Amino acid sequence: MSEERIEISGLNVAKSLYDFVNDQALPGTGVDKDAFWEAFGKAANAMAPRNHELLQKRDDLQAQINTWHKENKDKENKDKFSDMDAYTAFLKEIGYLVPEGPAFSVETQNVDAEIAEIAGPQLVVPVMNARYSLNAANARWGSLYDALYGTDAISEQDGAEKGKSYNKTRGDKVIAWARRFLDQSAPLAMGSWADAQGFSVDNGLLGISLTDGSSTRLADAAQFAGYKGTEAGLDNILLVKNGLHIDIVINRQHPIGETDTAGIADLVIESALTSIMDNEDSIAAVDAEDKVVAYGNWLGLMKGDLEDTFEKGGKTLTRRLNPAREYLTPSGEEMSLKAQVVMLNRNVGHLMTNPAILLEDGSEIPEGLMDCFVTALCSMHDIGPKGRKVNSKHGSMYIVKPKMHGPEEVAFAGEIFSAVEDALGLNRNQLKMGIMDEERRTTVNLKECIRAAKERVVFINTGFLDRTGDEMFTSM
Repeated sequence: MSEERIEISGLNVAKSLYDFVNDQALPGTGVDKDAFWEAFGKAANAMAPRNHELLQKRDDLQAQINTWHKENKDKENKDKFSDMDAYTAFLKEIGYLVPEGPAFSVETQNVDAEIAEIAGPQLVVPVMNARYSLNAANARWGSLYDALYGTDAISEQDGAEKGKSYNKTRGDKVIAWARRFLDQSAPLAMGSWADAQGFSVDNGLLGISLTDGSSTRLADAAQFAGYKGTEAGLDNILLVKNGLHIDIVINRQHPIGETDTAGIADLVIESALTSIMDNEDSIAAVDAEDKVVAYGNWLGLMKGDLEDTFEKGGKTLTRRLNPAREYLTPSGEEMSLKAQVVMLNRNVGHLMTNPAILLEDGSEIPEGLMDCFVTALCSMHDIGPKGRKVNSKHGSMYIVKPKMHGPEEVAFAGEIFSAVEDALGLNRNQLKMGIMDEERRTTVNLKECIRAAKERVVFINTGFLDRTGDEMFTSM
């Protein structure tokens, strides 16, 4: 039985998506319902023909390239196609290669430090899976001890097997590795972290007592970023290196801490900084029902209320977004650090369409256009005038745009972003663009692709599998 549909502003919308937008996404954003649908319908019907033209141009260029290869093939001399000058001239003639303009600078503003300044891992996760999305969002901080113990970073030789129960030999190797890590990342002015036995804070400086009775400090006092507990009895020591934090957990009642000379129970490391919540090729969202699941999870991430309850090991667990991490500064003032990654949303590219919305001519809406309107609307709960400013303290939404062919298609994505900003009352370029360099026509025109989004672009990300596939399809 087909789903009920709603006619509004030149759009034929599946009722489940229509209700999601009206009842869940719009409330709290300050965006008027009628104005949103009117702007959405106008933009979708006006921009879909251009979307189709760009896809047709892909086909036309490929047909010309196919013909050229056939006409230049020499069965007797397989190396004849070594005249790259002729091939390059042909690609320029048909417009596959565009003229390269003068040097320029990227002008993107209001980019969060996790993208602009600090280097760290980025995760990609299917946004239709709430549990996976929450895991990725919470992956900013992780136990170094757990990571070392549970992976092959530590050898299982010499009695250090993982096993089914705790192996002290392996645990000792973990602790020794972690102490060496501290010596490299936050060296002491004298001695080694392996010889530490106690900690205190005095006049904003971290003091470390050593097993030989002496005391020392950090070689670089500025690496002491904060603490928990009291100056004489610390529960946590916060260090910083290249913008990333190390939380030394001190707990002499913990099974690990009670046998540790310094009472250190774990090192919790600031790890992943960003995550792409993926609406594209890690999920299969083929209709309105699927899209509402994906959009709903993104909405929950932006509102901060996404939860997922599941069974594991015979227990019922509920996963939520972690709260901010609270500390005292070296001088004793309250401070907090983000517990979550900065989340980006990968919209679908220009190629796909989706029956969740039909246009005035009865055709399916370009899915990337729908993704931009709805995911940006959901992001208003974070970046809008009434937004939380938790995911992005600068009020930016980061949209990763995949599988674009050349600068024309990048520019078209920018036009979609502008239409969405106008519909939602956002400032121009508040929606940022991550360009996936995974199509040959983008690679060979990359400078001009970047120029086409120079006020929005935040990164170039190469998808090697897609890029290799397009190379084969285009020229092999």
